[in-house]
Amino acid sequence: MQNFMIMFPILLFLHSFWRWLVLSSLVYSIYIAYRGKTGKIGYTASVDQWRHWTATIAHVQLLLGMSIYFQSPVVLFQMMDAPGRLFNEQTFFRYFHLVMMMVAVVLITIGSAKAKRQKTDAEKFDTMLTWFTIALVVIFIAIPWPFSPLASRPFVRTL
Repeated sequence: MQNFMIMFPILLFLHSFWRWLVLSSLVYSIYIAYRGKTGKIGYTASVDQWRHWTATIAHVQLLLGMSIYFQSPVVLFQMMDAPGRLFNEQTFFRYFHLVMMMVAVVLITIGSAKAKRQKTDAEKFDTMLTWFTIALVVIFIAIPWPFSPLASRPFVRTL
């Protein structure tokens, strides 16, 4: 129980911090893909590294999120709680956030893998742009922004 009390806030902080790395790497990869699709840059080793690191950062975020999910008092409370309102904050984190973020990471993974295997630079950029943009939209919908009516969390958590 003592380890839980120490680890849970640390995991929440890391998950909150890492969100900004996911978003920034994804936005930058989309920007690179757009520039490549419009013919302003070629598909270099640096571009390929951005593609790879964007997927890796997303996977780390998923692991942090899954660690939180299996320790979260919000989720555990929902499992023991009798059904209340149809959609509340516990439902958001137990189902919606979890599923949507897993879908987003799958989209990033597929986009990264497909882009890596395309033959031409234009196809690689087009694949990255399409899959990463769809994943970014899913992520924006599923993040518990401070202004969200579904579940509100701060922009940055502190320890």
